[in-house]
Amino acid sequence: MAKEIEIRTGNGTVKYKIPVNEIAFEYVSRVLEQNNKFSLPIKGSKNAAGYDFINPEEVTIQPKEIKYVKTGIKALFPDDIVLLLFNRSSNPKKKGLILINGVGVVDADYYDNEDNEGEIAFAFYNITDNLITIEKGEKLGQGMFTVYANVTGYNSEAVNERKGGFGSTGE
Repeated sequence: MAKEIEIRTGNGTVKYKIPVNEIAFEYVSRVLEQNNKFSLPIKGSKNAAGYDFINPEEVTIQPKEIKYVKTGIKALFPDDIVLLLFNRSSNPKKKGLILINGVGVVDADYYDNEDNEGEIAFAFYNITDNLITIEKGEKLGQGMFTVYANVTGYNSEAVNERKGGFGSTGE
């Protein structure tokens, strides 16, 4: 993953792509524009594997509804890493919420995509017959970064470039 930056010079603006060697959480622009900052994802303990995502605003999910709960957060990380999103272990029993996709997968090229700026969201499904409210400030789930490998002989030139947000790499 490369992060594009713009540098203004006397002759105009020059765009550079800088390789990413870091892992960072950032707010999406709508959060910055509204000056509505909240906690970036943090670890619950020193040795926790995952980062807790906090719900930035109250959300209500109808019975049997699938809802993408936006976090206001995007993540920048190298190409050989993936961010996996997991439900809170208490959500199914206490709230009746499951992740409809089991585990969310956020690829490095999701960052700053043209559809949604790379905003991370949890795809919750309300398995109950009741309205479920996730309060502002509640934990949504956890994100865990992990390294992955490509198959030997993998031809990256034969693969499409990302053109959007959720579900954009498949047809």
